[in-house]
Amino acid sequence: MPICALFGLLIGSFLNVVIARVPDGRSIVRPGSACPRCAHELGWWENIPVLSWLLLRARCRSCRLPISARYPLVELLTAVLFALVAWRMGARWALPAVLFFTAASVALSFIDLDTRRLPDPIVFTTLGAVAVGLTAAALADHTPRKLVAVAIGAALASGFLFVLHVAKPGGMGFGDVKYAVAIGAVLGWFGLWHVAVGLLAGFLIGSVIGLVQAAVTGRLRGATMPFGPSLAMGALFAVLWGQHVIDWYSGRLA
Repeated sequence: MPICALFGLLIGSFLNVVIARVPDGRSIVRPGSACPRCAHELGWWENIPVLSWLLLRARCRSCRLPISARYPLVELLTAVLFALVAWRMGARWALPAVLFFTAASVALSFIDLDTRRLPDPIVFTTLGAVAVGLTAAALADHTPRKLVAVAIGAALASGFLFVLHVAKPGGMGFGDVKYAVAIGAVLGWFGLWHVAVGLLAGFLIGSVIGLVQAAVTGRLRGATMPFGPSLAMGALFAVLWGQHVIDWYSGRLA
């Protein structure tokens, strides 16, 4: 788990680049990280996750431009989520695929908050990585039947959101529908009831956020908000605690 947390810090640093560049169609490889004001190219010691931000006192070493606190936030959030997912799953073959999905969900959530869209390059890359990773895990675990649940989960999640998108085009973006394919696949690996828990949690979280937004702005009708972060939070909740919810609900019915 500590190793996964450290790995999450490093991945979180890379996600900051993805969040900043992918929406604009820029390369995530070149050029290297630099200050947007003075173009000072950052050295390796200025790219250490969280620590560099603290040592630099949240300012560019060259021009003193403030560095947003969101950079260490993304890094710490990714580290915590990686540690929690590793704690939940243990050393299993499916762990890399779920960690990839977790990292992509962090990036997509912040991009959605910034731009109100979920870029296809990230969504489709996530779909491919999840499909390959879970297929390899099923073969390594000698449980190929789990891929049936993965496929059904992907179809159920995306199909449900597609119906909502068609019923109310302005309320559900098609990017959410495509992202739901990956959500359903990952949650289907844990069980089809996890898909239901993840979607329900996502809608509940979205409703709470919407009510808070309405209370703050004083607007209920006409208010819009990105749904990707709520979907991501619901999916990760189901990965981490979905089985507890399912067991609790089953106990209530017994």
